[in-house]
Amino acid sequence: MKKSVAVLLVVAIVALGIFSLSGVASAEEIKMVGVITKIDIAGKDAKTATATLKDNKTEKLVVITINDDLTLDKFKDHRIVEGDEIRCKYEVIDGKNVSKLFRKTAGC
Repeated sequence: MKKSVAVLLVVAIVALGIFSLSGVASAEEIKMVGVITKIDIAGKDAKTATATLKDNKTEKLVVITINDDLTLDKFKDHRIVEGDEIRCKYEVIDGKNVSKLFRKTAGC
């Protein structure tokens, strides 16, 4: 009897540990493909920009914050413009969708 109670106690502790760790994985990358509907660059020397994408699957508008210099240069040079289809990965950090990958789907 004592053995079965001990086994149940161990199983309960392991299950509780698994469920408590599932909340930690909430900062995972989210992938999406969508069309740019709006680009906002703060200024010529800005270090951030926001792009609003219309998700191809859900058709919802998602605002993405972009921080990397390469993508910002593509916005300034008009290599990425409104109407382009984008493949994007982002994480939600402090309530903002922060870009980890932001590329056109077609071409190089």
